[in-house]
Amino acid sequence: MNTKSTTALEVRNISKYFGSVIALSDVSMSVHYGEVMCLLGDNGAGKSTLIKTLAGVHQQSEGQYLVEDKEVRFNSPRDALNHGIATVYQDLAMIPLMSISRNFFLGSEPTKGRGLFKSFDVGLANRRSREEMAKMGIDIRDPSQPVGTLSGGERQSVAIARAVYFGAKVLILDEPTAALGVKQAGTVLRYIAQARAKNLGVIFITHNPHHAYAVGDRFTILKRGRTFGTFTKEELGREEMVRMMSGADELDALTHELQEFEHTDQLKASGKAAEVDQQLADNLGKR
Repeated sequence: MNTKSTTALEVRNISKYFGSVIALSDVSMSVHYGEVMCLLGDNGAGKSTLIKTLAGVHQQSEGQYLVEDKEVRFNSPRDALNHGIATVYQDLAMIPLMSISRNFFLGSEPTKGRGLFKSFDVGLANRRSREEMAKMGIDIRDPSQPVGTLSGGERQSVAIARAVYFGAKVLILDEPTAALGVKQAGTVLRYIAQARAKNLGVIFITHNPHHAYAVGDRFTILKRGRTFGTFTKEELGREEMVRMMSGADELDALTHELQEFEHTDQLKASGKAAEVDQQLADNLGKR
């Protein structure tokens, strides 16, 4: 991939339809080399559809998809990978019982020998995986240990380092901190910063504004398949980001409506109590 253009990836006014269902509508965003672009949105906002479109799983129904200012149309994830766009999904596509180095080279294993004597070169894989992960600031104890023995944050780091080693120029991370504790999430955020320092363009998909604000350079807010726009930290404070993501205005309206219901119920209850009091007074007066 030619890195003369500072814009690594861009989509302009793309929409995606599944029959009569509008999954994305007129979405625009971009990511530059050496930048972390955070794509934020709650569940159902359209994040999954957008990243699958960027990754070549889906094709947009309308709009333009550009890589280094040249329009592309991917027919498969392999097309995206050939253009240097790698996606790390939440499930990580790893085999827990296999070693770190075997998972690192899964599908592209180095071999030694010829013909019937060809076999997986364990020594080379262990050495190379350790070296490449060290370049990302990742220190692994033993490349031959099962990847399932690593923490969630460490497994994410293996997936990130693997994508970089195999030529990723744009790294799309699908909710990498979603199921992690505070310490492990911090580990992943540090590796995201390492990827940015290596001049990669990073698209960090999350519904956690605190994680996004810690590492992001720009922020695109997605809601119900549409974008609210793209903002820098100077343009969008953390509290306003939370408000835009969570639909706080809708929550305020709902709170007001519930308060009205509660007030009405209280009036009804007090009115009924007054009727009971009146009935008791009438009964006492008759005696």
